[in-house]
Amino acid sequence: MKIILIQDVEHLGEKHDMVSVKDGYARNYLIPKKLAVIANQTNQRRLDELKRVESSKEAKLLGYYQKVAEKIQGGGVLKIGAKAGTSGKIFGSVTNVQIAQAIKEQLDVDVDRKNIELVEEVKELGNYSAKLLLHAKVQPTIHFEVVKE
Repeated sequence: MKIILIQDVEHLGEKHDMVSVKDGYARNYLIPKKLAVIANQTNQRRLDELKRVESSKEAKLLGYYQKVAEKIQGGGVLKIGAKAGTSGKIFGSVTNVQIAQAIKEQLDVDVDRKNIELVEEVKELGNYSAKLLLHAKVQPTIHFEVVKE
């Protein structure tokens, strides 16, 4: 049976793909869980319209994330305060939560902590960088310095 996927399905395909599966899998699992619809002319036209609408929304989102990335990269090096010992080791570590707070306070940009990917663990004073996963095509790198409070 040919179906059109409405959502990404692991080991089967991505959203908007037309795939062929066994009838039972489609009727008993994919269609009732609203993961797919039967591939007919009507659903194909709906899919084309949905793709057009989503592509325009995606273009707007991409533009917004590019502006955010420019603002973040143009902001310079963030300063993050941490309690540290005399040897320069900090108590605990700097996490993506603290980086998100620093971005909000110093650059006035909201970034979800889940979208911040640390390259290495931050356990000492010094300069580090982190990758921001804003969009599949927009992933700026932010530089920050951990200073003693």
